[in-house]
Amino acid sequence: MKLWQWLSRNMALLTLVCAVIAFVYPPAFLIFKSYFLWFFAATMFALGVVLHPAEARAALSKPSTIALGVLCQFSIMPLLGFAAASISVWQGVAPEIALGFIIVGCAPGAMASNVISYLAGGAVAFSIAMTMVATTLSPLLTPTLVELFGSAYMDIPFWPMMQTILLTVVLPLALGMLLRTQLGERIEQAEQIAPGIAAIAIIVICSYAVAANHDRIADTPTLVIGLVILLNGLGYVLGWLAGILFRFDYTYKITLAIEIGMQNAGLGVALALKHFQPETALPGALFAVWCIITAAGMTRYLHNRADTVIGSTS
Repeated sequence: MKLWQWLSRNMALLTLVCAVIAFVYPPAFLIFKSYFLWFFAATMFALGVVLHPAEARAALSKPSTIALGVLCQFSIMPLLGFAAASISVWQGVAPEIALGFIIVGCAPGAMASNVISYLAGGAVAFSIAMTMVATTLSPLLTPTLVELFGSAYMDIPFWPMMQTILLTVVLPLALGMLLRTQLGERIEQAEQIAPGIAAIAIIVICSYAVAANHDRIADTPTLVIGLVILLNGLGYVLGWLAGILFRFDYTYKITLAIEIGMQNAGLGVALALKHFQPETALPGALFAVWCIITAAGMTRYLHNRADTVIGSTS
C-alpha cells in the first residue's frame, strides 16, 4: 500500500521527471498513443471507486453552486487567455501562437482536475459536476468565445465529442461507483490503491502530451513559457478569490481554484492542430504539462499542511 500512497504523494516530481524523459526521448511515451483515452478512463474509474455517494448527493443538491463554478470557468480563463494573447502580440509573438492562449482559456476544465481535487482534499463530486457541465457546454461556448476574443471560428464535432465524454468520463465513473458498492470490507484497501492508479494515468497522459508535441515545444519563445505559467497561476488565485466571494466552504474553494486553474489543454491542442496552424498548439501543449505539475505540487503542499494541523491537534 505504501507504493500507491507514494505515487500519489509524489505525482508532481514524477510528472516532471517523466515529462523530461518524454522530451529527451519521445518514443518512450509515444507508444501510448493508441491508449491515450484509456488512461483518461482509468482516472475516472479510480474516482468512482473513492467517490462517496453522500458527497455526490450533496454536490448535486447545490445546482446554483455548480452554475457559479461553470460561470467562473467560462469567464475568468477566457479573459486571462485574451490578456495573455494581447501581451504576446504586443511583444512580437506570432498571432498564430497568441491565438493558442485564447483557445486554452476558452476550453472546459481538465478531466485530470477531478483526480487532483480528490488528492488535494477538495470536493470531488463538485469537481466532477463542474467538469461534466463545462465539457457538455463547450461545443457551444468554446467556439463562441474563441470567435469573440480571437476573431476566429472553428467547428467542433458535437456528437463525436459527446461520445468521447460518455465513454471516457461517465461510463468508467459509473463502473467505479458500482464496483465500490460490491467491495464491502475491501473498500478501505481500494481507496488506498485508487489514487495511485490515477496518479500513474495522469503521469502517462502528461508525458505523452510532451512527446507528441516535442518539436513545437523545442521552438517555443521564452515569453510564451512565462505567459503559460502566469495564466495557470492567476487561474488558481482568481478561482480561490471567487470561492471567497461566493462564500464557499474550504473544500469547495480548493476545488474551484483547481477547476479554474486547470484547463483541458489536450482538447485545446487537438482543436488548434485541426483548425489552425501548428504553432497555435504551442500554448496548449505547454499548459497541459505545467498545470499538472503545479496542481500535483499543490496537492503535496495541502497534504503536508493537513498532516501538520492534525499532528498539532493530537
